[in-house]
Amino acid sequence: MSRSYRFSSISCLPLIALVLAPLSAMAQGVTLYGALSNMDVVNDTGGEVHGFEIEFRGVTGVYSYYNWNRYGPPIVTPIPDGSGTYVRWLSPYDPATQTFVTGTPQALHPTPLTGHQCVIGTPGYATSGCEHFGMSTTGNPTQTIYRWLVADPASPGQLKAGTSLVAIPAPVWVVQPPVVPGAAPVVVAQVDPPIPPPPAKLFGDAQWMKTYKTENGRQVLLDELVADNAVVPQDDAHLETAWDLMQTELGSNSRRKQKRGSLSAGSHAVVRRFEFYKFTGAVDPVTGQAICLDGTCSAPAPSEVGDFIGAQNAAADLNAPASFAVTVTVAGDGQVSSGDRVIKCPGICTEQLNPGASVTLTSRGIKGVFAGWGGACGGNSLTCTVSVNSDAPVTATFLNAYKLVVKGNGSGSVSSDPSGGTYLQGTVVTVTAVPGAGATWRGWTGGGCSGLALTCAVTMNTDATVQANFR
Repeated sequence: MSRSYRFSSISCLPLIALVLAPLSAMAQGVTLYGALSNMDVVNDTGGEVHGFEIEFRGVTGVYSYYNWNRYGPPIVTPIPDGSGTYVRWLSPYDPATQTFVTGTPQALHPTPLTGHQCVIGTPGYATSGCEHFGMSTTGNPTQTIYRWLVADPASPGQLKAGTSLVAIPAPVWVVQPPVVPGAAPVVVAQVDPPIPPPPAKLFGDAQWMKTYKTENGRQVLLDELVADNAVVPQDDAHLETAWDLMQTELGSNSRRKQKRGSLSAGSHAVVRRFEFYKFTGAVDPVTGQAICLDGTCSAPAPSEVGDFIGAQNAAADLNAPASFAVTVTVAGDGQVSSGDRVIKCPGICTEQLNPGASVTLTSRGIKGVFAGWGGACGGNSLTCTVSVNSDAPVTATFLNAYKLVVKGNGSGSVSSDPSGGTYLQGTVVTVTAVPGAGATWRGWTGGGCSGLALTCAVTMNTDATVQANFR
């Protein structure tokens, strides 16, 4: 590939964030409204890379991205002729040292990935040689191409596409109306083998594909499509096809694999995991066609299955509701309101939003002190913005403040840890008595303290007075 990318120009391009919209309405009231793909990609280029590119044709709408990798949020750029979009995760370049700030190392021993190994923050990630990339589109791309981006030695500070494409196919989802009226519609995932770059023989490089499948009673989100998440099928009970040989025959689409099944009642998402492995068997020296020991290429011998290439975790979200509910629950003495003034809680605590819309919530203590968000919000910032692609329950917790009076009676002293006089609800304060010289310790009174131990733990759920008694 000859394209290269200079960061000084690309980094200022705006991200495209489009509202989630239906792809196509089908019979039986089933709508395919989101195509989601999240994949583990092994760096088998032979060296370090500094970015990744997804080129997709046929649609221009991207509504979410997976950012938990060393490159952070991607740059989204329309293809100039309007035929599609580039999504690029890029390393910054340091002109002072003339080096790229980060990069993905070569994978030394690629093996099947069963969790977050390719996600930043996971132990071993820095040297794993793999990354997790993903995006959700508002339509089915007609073609999707993946490329690692490498340093361009002829142009410092620029990246160029690697010499080979990443051999991980992207499924195209199709919802077919049933042949028999009243029956369930059929959801199909069409998977084409990777197209080899020229020059090529009659057949492209062969690879093996293993497929797992589940259905879900709700729509799934892009960030959930990581191998060890409960929505992603990966055990033997979910195995759909043990092995498919994937190999392009130039000028023909007869090698396409179709994974289909009638949608179960109550299902709102179909999730498939496609795992890809190198083919290490014999090939025809003239045409390049794979020649398998079993004669049919349906049950590979161990010697014919090579290194793990990567995995595609893909989902089709179906039956999108007209709106989703943001429901706020307030615990304690406080209030939560929305920027559009629809939510005023306590009081009106639910708002219906269109898929892909967002609302900003603001907390305010009355007698209580704001302690943090839960559910669809997190942290303890006074505001939280919720974007919905499913119902979003939110909790806001407020804690009351209580006073603790600690005093001594007689010859001695008493201290509290943590020190102070006012504490948030639930705080445990340890009070300690120290008898004076020649004094006799007589024990505690008040605040739930008693007995002759020199320390007492007071849980602050009300105002309290604790007295240490000496004689």
